[in-house]
Amino acid sequence: MDDLSRKREDEWFQQNEEKLLEEARRARLERERKRGAREEEEARRRLKELHFMKCPKCGHDLKTEDLDGIEIDRCTFCEGFFMDAGELEGLFLKRGQSERQGIVRRLLGI
Repeated sequence: MDDLSRKREDEWFQQNEEKLLEEARRARLERERKRGAREEEEARRRLKELHFMKCPKCGHDLKTEDLDGIEIDRCTFCEGFFMDAGELEGLFLKRGQSERQGIVRRLLGI
């Protein structure tokens, strides 16, 4: 490489150095963002595996039961029952008094 070519190359790098550094910085930040998102998703997945369908009271497994078209989760150990958002309203608020009493009896096993 002759002196003129080397001088042109040096000039090009001087002119474009900031742009190249900025592109490299953006690429690094994007890689870090993607890695962070993957790690966060993996942590959520592991947490769900630990707690999904587990009784919040005793930690044993929950089983799903149908109660008048609403799925409730009942603990296989302590017999506690748990409902997702909106299920309580579906069981009680949209029904008459006699229906509500029957639902409560079935829930309590009496």
